[in-house]
Amino acid sequence: MTPRLNPFAAAPAPMQKWLDFSKGILQTGLEESLMELVEIRASQINGCAVCIHMHTAAARNRGETEQRLYLLDAWRESPLYSARERAALAWTEALTLVSETHAPSTAGTASKSASAPFIPSPSARRPDDGRFR
Repeated sequence: MTPRLNPFAAAPAPMQKWLDFSKGILQTGLEESLMELVEIRASQINGCAVCIHMHTAAARNRGETEQRLYLLDAWRESPLYSARERAALAWTEALTLVSETHAPSTAGTASKSASAPFIPSPSARRPDDGRFR
């Protein structure tokens, strides 16, 4: 995959801030496998082929299974994801689609089943019809 633009060459200062932010997220204590799923799902929603390629390759290198990568877009219907992963994926979708979901407060509430801070309840629903997005 070849990106259309090298953002590091085009805007080095903002990209460095983005890298610093990303490094900070790595220090939150969330496992790398979970963060990789979140990055893949956000990339799917955003339609970024380069990002999907990069994050799925990284996930495979960390031992993620092909089956879970293939089913990530349909995580709600798959039994392959834990409650913690489902909560993180629901929060990812709420924030990635913030113009549609308006990040409902239910999506930001820490999930008791996930028992992790900063991970929302998997009950995040679209305000218009109550369905998951």
